[in-house]
Amino acid sequence: MKVSRKWIQEFFDHPLPNVESISNALTFHAFEVEDIEKKDNDDILNVKVTPNRGHDCLSHRGIAKELSAILKIPMKNDPLRASISLGPKTDSVSIKVEEGNLCSRYIAGYVRGVKVGPSPEWLSGRLISIGQRPINNIVDAANFVMFDIGQPLHAFDADKLVEQKGKYKILVRKAHENEKILTLDNKEYTLTDSTVLIADGHDDRPLGIAGIKGGHCARVDDTTTNLILEAATFDGPSLRKTAQALQLQSDASKRFEQVLPPELAIYAMQAFITLIKKIAGGQVMGFSDAYPTVQEKRETAVSVDHVNAVLGTELSDSQIRDTFKRLDLTFREKSGLFTVSVPFERLDISIPEDLIEEVARIIGYDKIPTAELPLFLKKPETNENFLKTEFLREDLIAKGYSEVFTSVFRNKGEREVLNKVGGDKPFLRDNLADGLKETLEQNIYNRDLLGLDKVKIFEIGTIWNRGKEELHIGTIAEGEEAKEISLDQARVNIGKEKLSLSRTLRYEPFSRYPAVTRDIALFVPSITNPDEIEKIIRENAGELLVRSRLFDKFEKEDKISYAFRLVFQSQERTLTDTEVNATMQKISSKLTENKGFEIR
Repeated sequence: MKVSRKWIQEFFDHPLPNVESISNALTFHAFEVEDIEKKDNDDILNVKVTPNRGHDCLSHRGIAKELSAILKIPMKNDPLRASISLGPKTDSVSIKVEEGNLCSRYIAGYVRGVKVGPSPEWLSGRLISIGQRPINNIVDAANFVMFDIGQPLHAFDADKLVEQKGKYKILVRKAHENEKILTLDNKEYTLTDSTVLIADGHDDRPLGIAGIKGGHCARVDDTTTNLILEAATFDGPSLRKTAQALQLQSDASKRFEQVLPPELAIYAMQAFITLIKKIAGGQVMGFSDAYPTVQEKRETAVSVDHVNAVLGTELSDSQIRDTFKRLDLTFREKSGLFTVSVPFERLDISIPEDLIEEVARIIGYDKIPTAELPLFLKKPETNENFLKTEFLREDLIAKGYSEVFTSVFRNKGEREVLNKVGGDKPFLRDNLADGLKETLEQNIYNRDLLGLDKVKIFEIGTIWNRGKEELHIGTIAEGEEAKEISLDQARVNIGKEKLSLSRTLRYEPFSRYPAVTRDIALFVPSITNPDEIEKIIRENAGELLVRSRLFDKFEKEDKISYAFRLVFQSQERTLTDTEVNATMQKISSKLTENKGFEIR
Protein backbone atom coordinates (compact mmCIF):
# COMPACT_ATOMS: atom_id res chain seq x y z
CA MET A 1 0.00 0.00 0.00
CA LYS A 2 1.31 3.46 -0.90
CA VAL A 3 1.48 5.77 2.12
CA SER A 4 2.08 9.52 2.01
CA ARG A 5 4.31 10.95 4.74
CA LYS A 6 2.53 14.33 4.53
CA TRP A 7 -0.84 12.58 4.90
CA ILE A 8 0.40 10.64 7.94
CA GLN A 9 1.70 13.86 9.50
CA GLU A 10 -1.89 15.17 9.61
CA PHE A 11 -2.58 12.73 12.45
CA PHE A 12 0.13 14.30 14.66
CA ASP A 13 0.97 17.69 16.15
CA HIS A 14 4.51 16.58 16.87
CA PRO A 15 6.68 16.48 13.71
CA LEU A 16 7.51 12.99 12.48
CA PRO A 17 11.16 11.97 12.00
CA ASN A 18 12.69 11.68 8.53
CA VAL A 19 11.32 9.08 6.14
CA GLU A 20 14.25 6.69 6.70
CA SER A 21 13.47 6.58 10.43
CA ILE A 22 9.79 5.99 9.68
CA SER A 23 10.74 3.18 7.30
CA ASN A 24 12.99 1.50 9.87
CA ALA A 25 10.37 1.84 12.59
CA LEU A 26 7.74 0.12 10.46
CA THR A 27 10.06 -2.54 9.09
CA PHE A 28 11.44 -3.66 12.46
CA HIS A 29 8.19 -3.42 14.44
CA ALA A 30 5.25 -3.87 12.06
CA PHE A 31 5.47 -4.13 8.27
CA GLU A 32 8.23 -4.21 5.68
CA VAL A 33 8.68 -1.03 3.65
CA GLU A 34 9.56 -2.23 0.15
CA ASP A 35 10.67 1.11 -1.27
CA ILE A 36 10.44 4.89 -0.84
CA GLU A 37 9.60 7.30 -3.65
CA LYS A 38 10.18 11.06 -3.67
CA LYS A 39 7.16 12.87 -5.13
CA ASP A 40 7.11 16.67 -5.21
CA ASN A 41 7.49 17.70 -1.55
CA ASP A 42 6.34 14.36 -0.23
CA ASP A 43 7.79 10.92 0.55
CA ILE A 44 5.71 7.93 -0.56
CA LEU A 45 6.36 4.66 1.26
CA ASN A 46 5.32 1.35 -0.27
CA VAL A 47 4.27 -0.56 2.85
CA LYS A 48 3.74 -4.33 2.66
CA VAL A 49 0.89 -4.75 5.14
CA THR A 50 0.64 -8.37 6.29
CA PRO A 51 -2.69 -10.20 5.76
CA ASN A 52 -3.39 -10.50 9.50
CA ARG A 53 -3.53 -6.69 9.74
CA GLY A 54 -5.34 -5.89 6.51
CA HIS A 55 -8.54 -5.16 8.42
CA ASP A 56 -7.07 -2.14 10.24
CA CYS A 57 -3.81 -1.10 8.57
CA LEU A 58 -4.65 -0.72 4.87
CA SER A 59 -5.16 2.96 5.64
CA HIS A 60 -3.21 6.04 6.64
CA ARG A 61 -4.92 6.00 10.03
CA GLY A 62 -3.76 2.41 10.61
CA ILE A 63 -0.13 3.23 9.73
CA ALA A 64 -0.28 6.37 11.88
CA LYS A 65 -1.55 4.27 14.79
CA GLU A 66 1.41 1.91 14.43
CA LEU A 67 3.92 4.77 14.28
CA SER A 68 2.35 6.35 17.34
CA ALA A 69 3.01 3.18 19.35
CA ILE A 70 6.45 2.46 17.93
CA LEU A 71 7.83 6.01 18.12
CA LYS A 72 5.97 7.03 21.31
CA ILE A 73 4.37 10.01 19.56
CA PRO A 74 0.75 10.66 20.60
CA MET A 75 -1.84 11.15 17.86
CA LYS A 76 -3.61 14.51 18.00
CA ASN A 77 -6.86 12.78 17.10
CA ASP A 78 -7.93 9.27 16.22
CA PRO A 79 -11.01 9.25 13.95
CA LEU A 80 -12.01 5.80 15.23
CA ARG A 81 -12.09 6.84 18.89
CA ALA A 82 -14.71 9.57 18.57
CA SER A 83 -18.19 9.10 19.98
CA ILE A 84 -20.45 8.89 16.95
CA SER A 85 -24.05 8.34 15.89
CA LEU A 86 -25.81 8.92 12.59
CA GLY A 87 -28.94 11.00 12.41
CA PRO A 88 -31.58 11.64 11.51
CA LYS A 89 -33.08 8.36 10.40
CA THR A 90 -35.01 8.33 7.15
CA ASP A 91 -37.68 6.11 5.64
CA SER A 92 -36.96 7.52 2.17
CA VAL A 93 -34.43 4.74 1.64
CA SER A 94 -35.19 1.20 2.81
CA ILE A 95 -32.69 -1.66 2.83
CA LYS A 96 -33.34 -5.35 2.36
CA VAL A 97 -30.47 -7.78 2.83
CA GLU A 98 -31.33 -11.26 1.54
CA GLU A 99 -27.91 -12.74 2.36
CA GLY A 100 -27.19 -11.71 5.94
CA ASN A 101 -24.12 -13.96 6.16
CA LEU A 102 -22.65 -12.19 3.11
CA CYS A 103 -23.46 -8.63 4.22
CA SER A 104 -23.39 -8.07 7.98
CA ARG A 105 -24.11 -4.33 7.78
CA TYR A 106 -25.41 -1.88 5.20
CA ILE A 107 -25.73 1.85 5.87
CA ALA A 108 -27.42 4.09 3.30
CA GLY A 109 -27.23 7.86 3.47
CA TYR A 110 -29.61 10.12 1.49
CA VAL A 111 -28.30 13.54 0.42
CA ARG A 112 -30.05 16.08 -1.82
CA GLY A 113 -28.83 19.17 -3.66
CA VAL A 114 -25.12 18.42 -4.15
CA LYS A 115 -23.03 20.04 -6.86
CA VAL A 116 -20.74 17.60 -8.64
CA GLY A 117 -17.50 19.00 -10.01
CA PRO A 118 -13.72 18.90 -9.71
CA SER A 119 -12.23 18.26 -6.27
CA PRO A 120 -10.37 20.98 -4.40
CA GLU A 121 -6.61 20.97 -4.93
CA TRP A 122 -5.79 19.54 -1.49
CA LEU A 123 -8.03 16.50 -2.08
CA SER A 124 -6.93 15.73 -5.63
CA GLY A 125 -3.32 16.25 -4.51
CA ARG A 126 -3.67 13.68 -1.74
CA LEU A 127 -5.03 11.07 -4.15
CA ILE A 128 -2.46 11.81 -6.87
CA SER A 129 0.37 11.42 -4.35
CA ILE A 130 -0.54 7.75 -3.82
CA GLY A 131 -1.14 7.00 -7.49
CA GLN A 132 -4.91 7.57 -7.67
CA ARG A 133 -6.63 9.46 -10.52
CA PRO A 134 -9.10 12.15 -9.39
CA ILE A 135 -12.57 11.78 -10.97
CA ASN A 136 -14.99 14.21 -9.31
CA ASN A 137 -15.55 15.54 -5.82
CA ILE A 138 -18.04 12.80 -4.83
CA VAL A 139 -15.99 9.83 -6.04
CA ASP A 140 -12.79 11.43 -4.74
CA ALA A 141 -14.37 11.94 -1.32
CA ALA A 142 -15.23 8.22 -1.17
CA ASN A 143 -11.69 7.26 -2.16
CA PHE A 144 -10.14 9.69 0.29
CA VAL A 145 -12.07 8.23 3.24
CA MET A 146 -11.16 4.69 2.14
CA PHE A 147 -7.43 5.47 2.04
CA ASP A 148 -7.75 7.53 5.23
CA ILE A 149 -9.48 5.07 7.57
CA GLY A 150 -9.77 1.87 5.49
CA GLN A 151 -13.51 1.52 4.72
CA PRO A 152 -14.59 1.36 1.06
CA LEU A 153 -17.60 3.54 0.15
CA HIS A 154 -19.82 4.10 -2.87
CA ALA A 155 -22.26 6.70 -4.15
CA PHE A 156 -25.30 6.15 -6.39
CA ASP A 157 -27.13 8.83 -8.35
CA ALA A 158 -30.51 8.63 -6.58
CA ASP A 159 -32.40 9.98 -9.60
CA LYS A 160 -31.24 6.99 -11.67
CA LEU A 161 -32.95 4.59 -9.26
CA VAL A 162 -36.68 3.82 -9.28
CA GLU A 163 -38.67 6.00 -6.88
CA GLN A 164 -42.09 4.85 -5.68
CA LYS A 165 -44.16 7.22 -3.59
CA GLY A 166 -41.02 9.18 -2.72
CA LYS A 167 -39.15 6.10 -1.50
CA TYR A 168 -36.10 4.22 -2.74
CA LYS A 169 -35.22 0.60 -1.98
CA ILE A 170 -31.75 -0.95 -1.83
CA LEU A 171 -31.60 -4.74 -2.19
CA VAL A 172 -28.54 -6.87 -1.35
CA ARG A 173 -28.95 -10.24 -3.07
CA LYS A 174 -27.14 -12.96 -4.95
CA ALA A 175 -26.96 -12.58 -8.71
CA HIS A 176 -29.16 -14.69 -10.94
CA GLU A 177 -27.30 -17.33 -12.96
CA ASN A 178 -25.80 -15.70 -16.10
CA GLU A 179 -27.06 -12.25 -15.05
CA LYS A 180 -25.07 -9.46 -16.70
CA ILE A 181 -23.91 -6.08 -15.43
CA LEU A 182 -22.20 -3.13 -17.11
CA THR A 183 -19.70 -1.62 -14.68
CA LEU A 184 -18.42 1.94 -14.29
CA ASP A 185 -15.56 1.30 -16.73
CA ASN A 186 -18.04 0.22 -19.45
CA LYS A 187 -17.13 -3.46 -19.23
CA GLU A 188 -19.82 -6.14 -19.16
CA TYR A 189 -19.54 -9.12 -16.80
CA THR A 190 -21.55 -12.32 -16.72
CA LEU A 191 -22.26 -13.37 -13.14
CA THR A 192 -23.03 -16.59 -11.31
CA ASP A 193 -25.41 -17.17 -8.43
CA SER A 194 -22.50 -16.93 -5.97
CA THR A 195 -21.93 -13.22 -6.75
CA VAL A 196 -23.38 -10.71 -4.29
CA LEU A 197 -25.04 -7.71 -5.93
CA ILE A 198 -26.44 -4.37 -4.88
CA ALA A 199 -29.73 -4.02 -6.76
CA ASP A 200 -32.64 -1.61 -7.05
CA GLY A 201 -35.27 -3.12 -4.80
CA HIS A 202 -38.12 -1.82 -6.98
CA ASP A 203 -37.13 -3.20 -10.40
CA ASP A 204 -34.38 -5.71 -9.37
CA ARG A 205 -31.88 -3.96 -11.67
CA PRO A 206 -28.23 -4.57 -10.61
CA LEU A 207 -26.54 -1.38 -9.39
CA GLY A 208 -23.11 -2.79 -8.55
CA ILE A 209 -21.03 -5.85 -7.69
CA ALA A 210 -20.91 -5.73 -3.91
CA GLY A 211 -17.60 -4.43 -2.61
CA ILE A 212 -15.86 -4.68 -5.98
CA LYS A 213 -17.21 -2.36 -8.67
CA GLY A 214 -20.14 0.00 -9.13
CA GLY A 215 -22.59 -0.35 -11.99
CA HIS A 216 -22.78 2.07 -14.91
CA CYS A 217 -26.53 2.61 -14.68
CA ALA A 218 -26.45 4.57 -11.39
CA ARG A 219 -23.09 6.30 -11.84
CA VAL A 220 -22.44 9.77 -10.44
CA ASP A 221 -21.73 12.37 -13.15
CA ASP A 222 -21.83 16.14 -13.67
CA THR A 223 -25.65 16.13 -13.81
CA THR A 224 -26.07 14.37 -10.44
CA THR A 225 -27.74 16.37 -7.66
CA ASN A 226 -29.14 13.71 -5.32
CA LEU A 227 -27.15 10.85 -3.80
CA ILE A 228 -27.63 7.56 -2.02
CA LEU A 229 -24.39 6.77 -0.20
CA GLU A 230 -23.24 3.28 0.75
CA ALA A 231 -21.07 2.11 3.65
CA ALA A 232 -21.35 -1.66 4.03
CA THR A 233 -19.56 -4.72 5.36
CA PHE A 234 -19.34 -7.64 2.94
CA ASP A 235 -18.08 -11.16 3.55
CA GLY A 236 -14.37 -11.35 2.72
CA PRO A 237 -13.99 -14.96 1.50
CA SER A 238 -17.09 -14.74 -0.73
CA LEU A 239 -15.95 -11.46 -2.21
CA ARG A 240 -12.45 -12.85 -2.84
CA LYS A 241 -13.87 -15.75 -4.83
CA THR A 242 -15.99 -13.39 -6.92
CA ALA A 243 -13.03 -11.08 -7.64
CA GLN A 244 -10.92 -14.06 -8.73
CA ALA A 245 -13.68 -15.55 -10.87
CA LEU A 246 -14.32 -12.26 -12.66
CA GLN A 247 -10.61 -11.33 -12.71
CA LEU A 248 -11.76 -8.00 -11.34
CA GLN A 249 -9.96 -6.55 -8.35
CA SER A 250 -10.18 -3.03 -6.95
CA ASP A 251 -8.77 -1.09 -4.00
CA ALA A 252 -12.14 -1.67 -2.32
CA SER A 253 -12.14 -5.43 -2.89
CA LYS A 254 -8.59 -5.75 -1.52
CA ARG A 255 -9.82 -4.31 1.76
CA PHE A 256 -13.02 -6.33 1.98
CA GLU A 257 -11.02 -9.49 1.23
CA GLN A 258 -9.06 -8.93 4.45
CA VAL A 259 -12.37 -8.88 6.43
CA LEU A 260 -13.49 -5.53 7.85
CA PRO A 261 -15.23 -4.89 11.18
CA PRO A 262 -18.86 -3.76 10.74
CA GLU A 263 -18.38 -1.02 13.33
CA LEU A 264 -16.01 0.74 10.92
CA ALA A 265 -18.87 1.50 8.49
CA ILE A 266 -20.51 4.14 10.68
CA TYR A 267 -17.26 6.10 11.09
CA ALA A 268 -16.71 6.00 7.35
CA MET A 269 -20.23 7.18 6.57
CA GLN A 270 -19.89 10.10 8.98
CA ALA A 271 -16.54 11.11 7.42
CA PHE A 272 -18.01 10.72 3.92
CA ILE A 273 -21.04 12.92 4.67
CA THR A 274 -18.91 15.56 6.39
CA LEU A 275 -16.52 15.78 3.45
CA ILE A 276 -19.32 15.90 0.83
CA LYS A 277 -21.04 18.76 2.65
CA LYS A 278 -17.71 20.60 2.76
CA ILE A 279 -16.78 20.26 -0.92
CA ALA A 280 -20.11 19.61 -2.72
CA GLY A 281 -22.76 21.12 -0.48
CA GLY A 282 -26.16 19.43 -0.18
CA GLN A 283 -28.64 18.61 2.54
CA VAL A 284 -28.54 15.38 4.52
CA MET A 285 -32.03 13.88 4.51
CA GLY A 286 -31.18 10.97 6.78
CA PHE A 287 -29.79 7.46 7.12
CA SER A 288 -30.93 3.84 7.10
CA ASP A 289 -28.84 1.20 8.88
CA ALA A 290 -29.42 -2.53 8.39
CA TYR A 291 -27.34 -4.01 11.23
CA PRO A 292 -29.13 -7.05 12.66
CA THR A 293 -26.25 -8.48 14.70
CA VAL A 294 -24.05 -5.89 16.39
CA GLN A 295 -20.32 -6.64 16.49
CA GLU A 296 -19.59 -8.06 19.92
CA LYS A 297 -17.19 -6.37 22.32
CA ARG A 298 -14.29 -8.61 23.23
CA GLU A 299 -11.81 -8.91 26.08
CA THR A 300 -8.57 -10.88 26.20
CA ALA A 301 -6.41 -11.39 29.29
CA VAL A 302 -2.73 -12.17 29.73
CA SER A 303 -0.49 -12.32 32.78
CA VAL A 304 3.02 -10.96 33.17
CA ASP A 305 4.23 -14.49 33.93
CA HIS A 306 2.69 -15.80 30.71
CA VAL A 307 4.33 -13.04 28.66
CA ASN A 308 7.75 -13.78 30.12
CA ALA A 309 7.33 -17.55 29.85
CA VAL A 310 6.56 -17.34 26.14
CA LEU A 311 9.16 -14.69 25.25
CA GLY A 312 11.89 -15.87 27.60
CA THR A 313 12.10 -12.37 29.06
CA GLU A 314 11.97 -10.71 32.49
CA LEU A 315 9.66 -7.85 31.62
CA SER A 316 8.12 -5.94 34.49
CA ASP A 317 4.50 -5.00 35.03
CA SER A 318 5.35 -1.40 34.17
CA GLN A 319 6.93 -2.34 30.80
CA ILE A 320 3.85 -4.32 29.73
CA ARG A 321 1.59 -1.54 31.05
CA ASP A 322 3.52 1.00 29.00
CA THR A 323 3.28 -1.17 25.86
CA PHE A 324 -0.50 -1.48 26.09
CA LYS A 325 -0.83 2.28 26.65
CA ARG A 326 1.32 3.00 23.59
CA LEU A 327 -0.92 0.68 21.56
CA ASP A 328 -4.02 2.46 22.88
CA LEU A 329 -5.31 -0.79 24.37
CA THR A 330 -7.47 -0.02 27.40
CA PHE A 331 -7.11 -2.56 30.20
CA ARG A 332 -7.81 -3.53 33.78
CA GLU A 333 -4.90 -4.69 35.89
CA LYS A 334 -4.98 -6.88 38.95
CA SER A 335 -2.15 -8.91 40.52
CA GLY A 336 -0.12 -9.06 37.32
CA LEU A 337 -3.09 -9.93 35.10
CA PHE A 338 -3.96 -7.53 32.29
CA THR A 339 -7.51 -7.77 30.94
CA VAL A 340 -7.58 -5.87 27.65
CA SER A 341 -10.68 -4.42 26.01
CA VAL A 342 -10.00 -5.16 22.36
CA PRO A 343 -10.72 -2.22 20.00
CA PHE A 344 -13.38 -3.07 17.42
CA GLU A 345 -10.92 -2.72 14.52
CA ARG A 346 -8.33 -5.14 15.98
CA LEU A 347 -9.82 -8.38 14.67
CA ASP A 348 -6.38 -10.00 14.98
CA ILE A 349 -6.45 -9.97 18.79
CA SER A 350 -8.43 -12.85 20.28
CA ILE A 351 -6.14 -14.96 22.49
CA PRO A 352 -3.40 -14.20 25.07
CA GLU A 353 -0.68 -15.03 22.58
CA ASP A 354 -1.92 -12.20 20.33
CA LEU A 355 -1.25 -9.75 23.15
CA ILE A 356 2.15 -11.31 23.75
CA GLU A 357 3.00 -10.75 20.09
CA GLU A 358 2.03 -7.08 20.47
CA VAL A 359 4.34 -6.75 23.47
CA ALA A 360 7.23 -8.41 21.63
CA ARG A 361 7.08 -6.34 18.47
CA ILE A 362 6.60 -2.98 20.20
CA ILE A 363 9.41 -3.57 22.69
CA GLY A 364 11.49 -4.90 19.79
CA TYR A 365 12.44 -8.45 18.86
CA ASP A 366 16.09 -7.41 19.19
CA LYS A 367 15.46 -6.80 22.91
CA ILE A 368 14.37 -10.40 23.47
CA PRO A 369 17.36 -12.51 24.59
CA THR A 370 18.27 -15.66 22.73
CA ALA A 371 18.03 -18.88 24.70
CA GLU A 372 18.68 -22.52 23.97
CA LEU A 373 15.63 -24.72 23.87
CA PRO A 374 15.39 -27.04 26.88
CA LEU A 375 16.11 -30.74 26.42
CA PHE A 376 13.17 -33.11 26.28
CA LEU A 377 12.25 -34.34 29.72
CA LYS A 378 11.46 -37.73 28.21
CA LYS A 379 12.13 -39.49 24.95
CA PRO A 380 9.67 -38.36 22.28
CA GLU A 381 7.02 -40.93 21.50
CA THR A 382 7.22 -42.66 18.13
CA ASN A 383 4.27 -42.51 15.78
CA GLU A 384 3.79 -46.19 15.01
CA ASN A 385 1.96 -45.62 11.72
CA PHE A 386 4.70 -43.29 10.49
CA LEU A 387 7.44 -45.71 11.48
CA LYS A 388 5.60 -48.60 9.84
CA THR A 389 5.13 -46.76 6.55
CA GLU A 390 8.78 -45.69 6.51
CA PHE A 391 9.99 -49.29 6.90
CA LEU A 392 7.56 -50.46 4.23
CA ARG A 393 8.73 -47.69 1.92
CA GLU A 394 12.43 -48.54 2.39
CA ASP A 395 11.77 -52.25 1.92
CA LEU A 396 9.88 -51.74 -1.36
CA ILE A 397 12.46 -49.30 -2.72
CA ALA A 398 15.20 -51.84 -1.94
CA LYS A 399 13.24 -54.36 -4.04
CA GLY A 400 13.21 -52.02 -7.04
CA TYR A 401 9.81 -50.36 -6.60
CA SER A 402 9.25 -46.64 -7.17
CA GLU A 403 6.77 -44.66 -5.08
CA VAL A 404 3.93 -42.80 -6.79
CA PHE A 405 1.19 -40.46 -5.58
CA THR A 406 -2.10 -40.69 -7.44
CA SER A 407 -5.20 -38.51 -7.16
CA VAL A 408 -7.64 -39.15 -4.32
CA PHE A 409 -10.50 -38.12 -6.64
CA ARG A 410 -12.28 -40.66 -8.85
CA ASN A 411 -15.33 -40.75 -11.12
CA LYS A 412 -17.07 -43.23 -8.85
CA GLY A 413 -17.16 -44.13 -5.18
CA GLU A 414 -19.35 -44.02 -2.10
CA ARG A 415 -18.33 -40.57 -0.80
CA GLU A 416 -19.03 -37.52 -2.99
CA VAL A 417 -17.37 -34.22 -2.10
CA LEU A 418 -19.36 -30.99 -1.85
CA ASN A 419 -16.60 -28.76 -3.24
CA LYS A 420 -15.90 -30.55 -6.50
CA VAL A 421 -12.32 -30.06 -7.66
CA GLY A 422 -13.10 -31.49 -11.09
CA GLY A 423 -16.52 -32.12 -12.58
CA ASP A 424 -15.57 -35.55 -13.91
CA LYS A 425 -14.13 -36.85 -10.62
CA PRO A 426 -16.39 -35.80 -7.73
CA PHE A 427 -15.85 -38.90 -5.54
CA LEU A 428 -13.15 -39.85 -3.04
CA ARG A 429 -11.33 -43.04 -4.02
CA ASP A 430 -12.24 -46.34 -2.37
CA ASN A 431 -9.07 -48.15 -3.47
CA LEU A 432 -5.48 -47.56 -4.60
CA ALA A 433 -5.55 -50.23 -7.30
CA ASP A 434 -7.31 -48.19 -10.00
CA GLY A 435 -4.82 -45.33 -9.75
CA LEU A 436 -1.86 -47.73 -9.69
CA LYS A 437 -3.06 -49.51 -12.85
CA GLU A 438 -3.41 -46.20 -14.71
CA THR A 439 0.02 -45.05 -13.58
CA LEU A 440 1.64 -48.34 -14.62
CA GLU A 441 0.11 -48.09 -18.11
CA GLN A 442 1.44 -44.55 -18.48
CA ASN A 443 4.96 -45.37 -17.30
CA ILE A 444 5.56 -48.60 -19.20
CA TYR A 445 6.56 -46.44 -22.17
CA ASN A 446 9.06 -44.53 -20.01
CA ARG A 447 11.05 -47.52 -18.78
CA ASP A 448 14.07 -46.64 -20.92
CA LEU A 449 13.97 -43.03 -19.76
CA LEU A 450 13.75 -44.24 -16.16
CA GLY A 451 16.55 -46.73 -16.71
CA LEU A 452 14.40 -49.72 -15.77
CA ASP A 453 14.05 -53.20 -17.20
CA LYS A 454 10.65 -53.50 -15.56
CA VAL A 455 8.33 -50.87 -14.10
CA LYS A 456 7.40 -51.63 -10.47
CA ILE A 457 5.47 -49.05 -8.44
CA PHE A 458 3.80 -48.69 -5.04
CA GLU A 459 1.64 -46.19 -3.18
CA ILE A 460 0.85 -45.57 0.46
CA GLY A 461 -2.28 -43.47 0.79
CA THR A 462 -5.73 -42.87 2.20
CA ILE A 463 -8.90 -44.48 0.85
CA TRP A 464 -12.53 -44.03 1.92
CA ASN A 465 -14.52 -47.26 2.13
CA ARG A 466 -17.59 -48.44 4.02
CA GLY A 467 -18.04 -45.13 5.76
CA LYS A 468 -14.54 -44.86 7.16
CA GLU A 469 -11.09 -43.61 6.24
CA GLU A 470 -8.23 -46.11 6.00
CA LEU A 471 -4.52 -46.04 5.18
CA HIS A 472 -3.64 -48.61 2.49
CA ILE A 473 -0.52 -49.81 0.73
CA GLY A 474 -0.66 -51.06 -2.85
CA THR A 475 1.90 -52.46 -5.31
CA ILE A 476 1.88 -53.35 -9.00
CA ALA A 477 4.47 -54.37 -11.61
CA GLU A 478 4.45 -55.30 -15.27
CA GLY A 479 2.74 -58.66 -15.73
CA GLU A 480 1.36 -58.70 -12.17
CA GLU A 481 -2.01 -57.85 -10.51
CA ALA A 482 -2.39 -54.97 -8.16
CA LYS A 483 -1.87 -56.05 -4.59
CA GLU A 484 -3.50 -53.91 -1.94
CA ILE A 485 -3.91 -54.25 1.82
CA SER A 486 -4.60 -51.92 4.74
CA LEU A 487 -1.66 -50.71 6.77
CA ASP A 488 -3.01 -52.63 9.77
CA GLN A 489 -2.70 -55.89 7.80
CA ALA A 490 0.89 -55.23 6.73
CA ARG A 491 3.46 -57.26 8.64
CA VAL A 492 6.58 -55.25 9.32
CA ASN A 493 9.62 -56.34 11.27
CA ILE A 494 10.57 -53.05 12.90
CA GLY A 495 14.00 -53.23 14.41
CA LYS A 496 15.76 -50.81 16.70
CA GLU A 497 18.03 -49.47 13.95
CA LYS A 498 17.53 -45.90 12.80
CA LEU A 499 15.94 -45.11 9.47
CA SER A 500 18.49 -44.06 6.89
CA LEU A 501 18.54 -40.52 5.55
CA SER A 502 17.88 -39.73 1.89
CA ARG A 503 21.03 -39.58 -0.24
CA THR A 504 19.35 -37.64 -3.04
CA LEU A 505 21.42 -34.61 -4.00
CA ARG A 506 18.80 -32.79 -6.05
CA TYR A 507 15.55 -33.32 -7.90
CA GLU A 508 14.75 -32.34 -11.47
CA PRO A 509 11.36 -32.14 -13.17
CA PHE A 510 10.52 -34.47 -16.04
CA SER A 511 10.66 -32.91 -19.49
CA ARG A 512 7.29 -32.26 -21.13
CA TYR A 513 8.74 -33.45 -24.45
CA PRO A 514 9.03 -37.09 -25.64
CA ALA A 515 12.25 -39.06 -25.30
CA VAL A 516 14.02 -40.76 -28.24
CA THR A 517 15.70 -44.13 -27.70
CA ARG A 518 18.61 -45.52 -29.74
CA ASP A 519 20.69 -48.69 -29.31
CA ILE A 520 24.33 -49.07 -30.28
CA ALA A 521 26.29 -52.37 -30.20
CA LEU A 522 29.92 -53.01 -31.00
CA PHE A 523 32.64 -55.69 -30.88
CA VAL A 524 35.72 -54.72 -28.89
CA PRO A 525 38.81 -56.57 -27.65
CA SER A 526 37.95 -58.75 -24.68
CA ILE A 527 40.19 -56.72 -22.38
CA THR A 528 38.08 -53.56 -22.96
CA ASN A 529 36.26 -52.14 -19.97
CA PRO A 530 32.62 -51.13 -20.82
CA ASP A 531 33.04 -47.98 -18.70
CA GLU A 532 35.65 -46.83 -21.21
CA ILE A 533 33.11 -47.17 -24.03
CA GLU A 534 30.36 -45.37 -22.09
CA LYS A 535 32.76 -42.52 -21.36
CA ILE A 536 33.38 -42.02 -25.09
CA ILE A 537 29.63 -42.14 -25.75
CA ARG A 538 28.88 -39.48 -23.13
CA GLU A 539 31.70 -37.19 -24.25
CA ASN A 540 30.34 -37.12 -27.80
CA ALA A 541 26.58 -37.34 -27.24
CA GLY A 542 26.14 -33.79 -25.95
CA GLU A 543 23.70 -32.49 -23.34
CA LEU A 544 20.67 -34.14 -24.97
CA LEU A 545 21.76 -37.58 -23.72
CA VAL A 546 19.85 -38.03 -20.48
CA ARG A 547 20.53 -41.72 -19.84
CA SER A 548 22.80 -44.52 -21.06
CA ARG A 549 23.12 -48.07 -19.80
CA LEU A 550 24.69 -51.37 -20.79
CA PHE A 551 21.87 -53.83 -21.44
CA ASP A 552 23.55 -56.75 -23.27
CA LYS A 553 26.92 -58.44 -23.76
CA PHE A 554 28.32 -61.70 -25.15
CA GLU A 555 31.76 -63.08 -26.01
CA LYS A 556 32.87 -64.36 -29.41
CA GLU A 557 36.39 -65.77 -29.78
CA ASP A 558 38.82 -63.04 -28.65
CA LYS A 559 36.23 -60.27 -28.76
CA ILE A 560 33.27 -59.21 -26.69
CA SER A 561 30.07 -57.49 -27.77
CA TYR A 562 28.60 -54.65 -25.69
CA ALA A 563 25.16 -53.12 -26.39
CA PHE A 564 24.14 -49.76 -24.92
CA ARG A 565 20.72 -48.15 -24.81
CA LEU A 566 20.83 -44.36 -25.18
CA VAL A 567 17.95 -42.03 -24.29
CA PHE A 568 17.84 -38.49 -25.69
CA GLN A 569 15.50 -35.76 -24.50
CA SER A 570 15.23 -31.97 -24.44
CA GLN A 571 13.64 -29.69 -21.83
CA GLU A 572 12.78 -27.09 -24.52
CA ARG A 573 11.55 -28.92 -27.63
CA THR A 574 10.64 -32.18 -29.38
CA LEU A 575 13.72 -33.79 -30.89
CA THR A 576 13.81 -34.78 -34.55
CA ASP A 577 15.19 -38.00 -36.03
CA THR A 578 17.63 -35.94 -38.06
CA GLU A 579 19.43 -34.40 -35.08
CA VAL A 580 19.43 -37.64 -33.07
CA ASN A 581 20.79 -39.57 -36.08
CA ALA A 582 23.52 -36.96 -36.48
CA THR A 583 24.51 -37.43 -32.84
CA MET A 584 24.54 -41.23 -33.23
CA GLN A 585 26.76 -40.87 -36.32
CA LYS A 586 29.21 -38.74 -34.32
CA ILE A 587 29.30 -41.33 -31.55
CA SER A 588 29.85 -44.20 -34.01
CA SER A 589 32.66 -42.36 -35.81
CA LYS A 590 34.44 -41.63 -32.55
CA LEU A 591 34.14 -45.21 -31.34
CA THR A 592 35.54 -46.73 -34.55
CA GLU A 593 38.64 -44.51 -34.27
CA ASN A 594 39.76 -46.93 -31.55
CA LYS A 595 41.72 -49.93 -32.82
CA GLY A 596 39.68 -53.10 -32.65
CA PHE A 597 36.31 -51.35 -32.15
CA GLU A 598 33.73 -52.49 -34.69
CA ILE A 599 30.10 -51.31 -34.79
CA ARG A 600 27.71 -54.23 -35.23
